[in-house]
Amino acid sequence: MDKTDKAPERTGLAFGGGVVLGAAHIGVLKAMEETGFRADCVAGTSIGSFIAAMHAFGKSWQEIEKVALELDWSDLSGLTISSYGLLSIRKFGEIVRAQLGSRRIEEAPVPLAIVATDICTGNKVVLRKGDVATAVMASSSIPGIFKPVEEGDMLLVDGVLTENVPVSPLKALCASRIVCIDLFGRHSFRRPEHLPDLLLNAFYSAMRAISQIQIREADLVITPDLSRFSLVDMSAVPEILDTGYRESLPLLEAWMASRR
Repeated sequence: MDKTDKAPERTGLAFGGGVVLGAAHIGVLKAMEETGFRADCVAGTSIGSFIAAMHAFGKSWQEIEKVALELDWSDLSGLTISSYGLLSIRKFGEIVRAQLGSRRIEEAPVPLAIVATDICTGNKVVLRKGDVATAVMASSSIPGIFKPVEEGDMLLVDGVLTENVPVSPLKALCASRIVCIDLFGRHSFRRPEHLPDLLLNAFYSAMRAISQIQIREADLVITPDLSRFSLVDMSAVPEILDTGYRESLPLLEAWMASRR
């Protein structure tokens, strides 16, 4: 190769965490299809790990939408006897296996990274190998609610604690350009009226602060305004998906036009 030749630019796509707000990712995938945007590698945290895994293994946005519309909280968890959490996230893993089979992360046609947190050390864990369903369960295990996923000496819980918008793993995967989806970046705060509101404001504040640091290296940040939606209202999935689609479409159109 001539020394003046440049390596081809490769684009990585990061799917951030956000519980039910993750339906917006499906809308972004729809916009990607319409604009011809293609990700060369993907990374996901929490619910974003589920979307990233489905996309990496070739599932269309329509197929992912069908799964999301059929989900209910009772489908994601089951009671467990554990000193670490009231619920098991095993059922969520079964949903992933029903869609992808017993696939391994390293088998993904699109290179894939999944972010979790080792609650024993507080360290970020980037999963590049192993059972994909187990990795998605680990990345999505909200501490105190879901039982952690044991991997060797590690107790793995939700990746939002250490990298909610997983930009950094993409550079190691393949990416020279990075597009990320931050589901909390445009949250509108309101004065809390009671304790749950106060705790939610604290959560959103922490997520926004940590995400602002993580997304600095991204070339395009997609931040749909999801302020009016609850983190746990499954009935809002269609509207959240549509919001993700409508707000990402012009950004992706401009991105693609700039590279022609």
